[in-house]
Amino acid sequence: MKILMPGRVLDRHVGGNSTYTRAIAAGLRSRGWVVESMPHHSNPVVTAGLETLTGLRRAPGTLLHYTADTGPLVPTRAPTVVTVHGIASRHVSGIRSQRQEATWRARVRRAIAASDAVITVSQSSARDIATVFEIDQSHIRVIYHGIDPRYFAQTDETPPSRRLAAVVEETGGQFLLYVGNIEPRKNLAALIDGHAIAQRTSGAPDLVIAGKPAWNSDSSMKAIAAAPGVRYLGWTEEEEKLWLLQHAVAFLFPSQYEGFGFPVLEALACGTPVVCSDRGSLAEVAGPSIRFRDIHADAVADGIVEVLGDADAADRFRGEGPAWASRFTWDRSVDEHIALYKEVQ
Repeated sequence: MKILMPGRVLDRHVGGNSTYTRAIAAGLRSRGWVVESMPHHSNPVVTAGLETLTGLRRAPGTLLHYTADTGPLVPTRAPTVVTVHGIASRHVSGIRSQRQEATWRARVRRAIAASDAVITVSQSSARDIATVFEIDQSHIRVIYHGIDPRYFAQTDETPPSRRLAAVVEETGGQFLLYVGNIEPRKNLAALIDGHAIAQRTSGAPDLVIAGKPAWNSDSSMKAIAAAPGVRYLGWTEEEEKLWLLQHAVAFLFPSQYEGFGFPVLEALACGTPVVCSDRGSLAEVAGPSIRFRDIHADAVADGIVEVLGDADAADRFRGEGPAWASRFTWDRSVDEHIALYKEVQ
């Protein structure tokens, strides 16, 4: 069987959707399946048309998998699966304008209606999708993402780049870490303020922030630049991110909402203690960690102080984190995708 996936996320990297699409494609190919890209264009409206036309072509032995929320605008002539990762706008305001949100929801609703099966990546997302789009939750297949095996293997103590060597020199190798996009949903204002409280009251180590600016990032970037004890690295290469996660004193992630939460599980796989919110999927995937429901600065500070002040708990997290994260494998995810493909073909 040939699987067609959106080229807009398979052929270029656009965050978690690309990580997911590429991992599933690689796993399918390793099992002898053929995976090809749907045509795409720099204009998203043109891309939507091209993806819809792909679905109208009758091609025996072909299955369409729209892996990034939106999909065909009309029913297709081939078996079709759509993955809807989550509905952040149900929990966080300002992600899109009213018009953009209405358009996005209309497109997702059409994609669901045109598909033979719907995948999502957490039970939290499944509940949101069922509620917002008024479908039976039993018709939604939850298939968790996997974690790259590299996160379970200890890296060299030597930093892989000059800028990370500078971080070690400036911090004495003791630092807290955030990895992720710079955007309002990630709650960086509370992170920076909470870190400042913990540093002032308990001598918390400096905070390293690694991630690229995304939507509406101006205020977060200004706060990062103005904060003492915060070091901004920007976008990091994969080997840099891995090294940071494995050598941080603790990983901090006070997100207002996650559909899955790659960074948290990657930190757990590294054996790094995690302090995070329990919003969205994090309540079900964060496992052995310090979690807080209140996502304000005081809660962040309390979490930092707790993880730094309880050596026994931190050691327990270091041991339990990799075991928990090992439940989330791409092999398992690919197998579950294949089982669903066979059901709908």
